[in-house]
Amino acid sequence: MSLSTLDPRTALVVIDLQQGIVGMPTQPHTGPEVVARTVELADAFRARDLPVVLVRVSFAADFADAVPGRTERQARGLAFPEGWDVVVDELAGRDGDIHVTKHNWSAFHGTGLDVQLRRRGVTQIVLTGIATSIGVESTARDAYAHGYHVTLATDAMADADAEAHRGSVERIFPRLGESGSTAEVLELLAKTHG
Repeated sequence: MSLSTLDPRTALVVIDLQQGIVGMPTQPHTGPEVVARTVELADAFRARDLPVVLVRVSFAADFADAVPGRTERQARGLAFPEGWDVVVDELAGRDGDIHVTKHNWSAFHGTGLDVQLRRRGVTQIVLTGIATSIGVESTARDAYAHGYHVTLATDAMADADAEAHRGSVERIFPRLGESGSTAEVLELLAKTHG
């Protein structure tokens, strides 16, 4: 794992750090640990006037906006408690943040994320969030396919399955971008963005 640089217009993209997800059991880091590290990154990005994108997943009560394909593990019929899709307080409520609601695994599919980033001249994204092997990996794949430089803060993400997290970090992420710790991203940010 090594980080080389951060482009002049790099955005932090935060995946699904919302009330109903952060409280779930995750590995190898807890939801609160992922949130705390992401807050450090968000504060550093905001201090440098770099975009912070808060992505949340949400569905209509009848799941009419959910992906319709047949799978072996269907999410349809689940009942989510009120407020499950609200971004955690530690990250919410900052002027200038970009808010994206997705109905798929990737923050790019079916949303305006690509347009929002390109209008701001963003050429690189730093990713954090839950779950590593689902929303984070899907977004990283699409970011790479859209031509963005991708950086993954691997200690600011977690998964319900430790092996799935490890598989993404060790096998998939090296093919999509550069990985490092929150501290390494912050150090590089300080060097490249004053």
